Amino acid sequence: MFTLNATRAVYLHQEAIDFRKSINGLASLVEHGLGLDAFAQALFVFANRRRDRIKILGWDVNGFWLLHKRLEKDRFIWPRGELGVVTLSVEQLHWLLKGIDIQALRGHQAVRYERAA
Repeated sequence: MFTLNATRAVYLHQEAIDFRKSINGLASLVEHGLGLDAFAQALFVFANRRRDRIKILGWDVNGFWLLHKRLEKDRFIWPRGELGVVTLSVEQLHWLLKGIDIQALRGHQAVRYERAA
């Protein structure tokens, strides 16, 4: 069974794609456009120009899964930044799918001291 467990890497494609692409087109984009292995234990996330649809491509033992989510009213909050691919955790992917701005969520900064006293 295909799972979205924490051991999978998640790669978010920054640029909008043509949503007529299906499994073969997306796998080709992963390998030739991004230079990544489409058969890896990873999820590859793509969005359309309006950011109201997401496709997630993943390999599982003997075949590809293609997950598609369409929002009826809202839009996904896509991370801003450099073009290409962004690496996320599975938890961040869940946040993205729920409509949370993952760039707005920041933890405390690490504090480092040279000595205790």
